[in-house]
Amino acid sequence: MKAKFIIPLLLFVVLVGFLAVGLNRDPREVPSPLINKLAPAFNVPQLADQGKSFSPESMKGQVWILNVWASWCVACREEHPVLVELGRSQIAPLIGLDYKDRREDAMMMLARQGNPYVLSAFDGDGRVGINYGVYGVPETYVMDKAGVIRFKQIGPITTDVLEKTIYPLINELKKS
Repeated sequence: MKAKFIIPLLLFVVLVGFLAVGLNRDPREVPSPLINKLAPAFNVPQLADQGKSFSPESMKGQVWILNVWASWCVACREEHPVLVELGRSQIAPLIGLDYKDRREDAMMMLARQGNPYVLSAFDGDGRVGINYGVYGVPETYVMDKAGVIRFKQIGPITTDVLEKTIYPLINELKKS
């Protein structure tokens, strides 16, 4: 009779252990299979000028940052002042990727809150985001001179992440 209760009790204890480990992990630290791999190629229209396009190929030879954002994203609006600071620093070109958005809404947001980007590409259907493994916006990638992804931030960039991780990484990548 006692053995009948031991197995469910052990299973319960194991499940509680997995839950405790999972709850103590930072969801922003989801490892990306794209780190240290060539960034997926794409060619999409620019947000502000549909007649022009953007491709990561045009950034070869430069360290640069890709920020995936959308006007409907609350966390993107929270992150925006930090991006404005990043854009002003001119440490590296900051390229926006407007993800699953309406062009008019995105343009209005940038007009109201300031435009930190050198340019924004428009990913209206989300295909580029899918290729980059976007979990949800905002997400930010740092690319090296060869177009290899060296860092991925899931969720909003904070001043702390900017100063302790992104700026030092960019400075290091520029040396190589």
